[in-house]
Amino acid sequence: MNLTQYLEAESLYFDPLTIQKLENFASLLHEWNQIHNLTGAKSLEAIYVNIVDSLYPLNFIEVPKTLLDVGTGAGFPGLVLAIALADTTVILAEPLKKRVSFLKYATIDLSLPNVRVEAKRVEFVEHKAFDLITSRAVTNTRLLLDLTQGLSHNDTQYLFYKGTRVFDEIQDVQHQLNYDIVQKNQRNYLYIKS
Repeated sequence: MNLTQYLEAESLYFDPLTIQKLENFASLLHEWNQIHNLTGAKSLEAIYVNIVDSLYPLNFIEVPKTLLDVGTGAGFPGLVLAIALADTTVILAEPLKKRVSFLKYATIDLSLPNVRVEAKRVEFVEHKAFDLITSRAVTNTRLLLDLTQGLSHNDTQYLFYKGTRVFDEIQDVQHQLNYDIVQKNQRNYLYIKS
């Protein structure tokens, strides 16, 4: 299957330029990953699955004007969302140097003027409050909310890509949150609304 087929299977439709950039990102990551071991996704198909995982929430979230991705790693979900949401300003917070090098290279190579890479931990990022804060496979929900407190306001929404532990994690904070958990395969998308 090609990337378009993977996306359309999840009701995700994009213009040809966006598809081309997503495919270019997949090729670039596949190439860099051979040398730098940036992600566990070793084949193009596995990268496509991660791209679809990153984009699936576009089926149910509000499109933000500004987005912060905490611990972007090899670009999931932040860089992938930035490709799909060209009008959204995206900040990628990633402290690991080899991943930062890849993210910066990809941002230039893919012509993504809406993206800025911050080579630091999220607690050291300085920026006005974001509309949406995302994170995949980074620490627990309470700590993520605490770490990003200075980068959020009352209208900030959160989208955390979680596994099965999300149900335990949400116990700690559910009394103060308006949230949905959208389940898809092995993924639980925790969408915290303002």
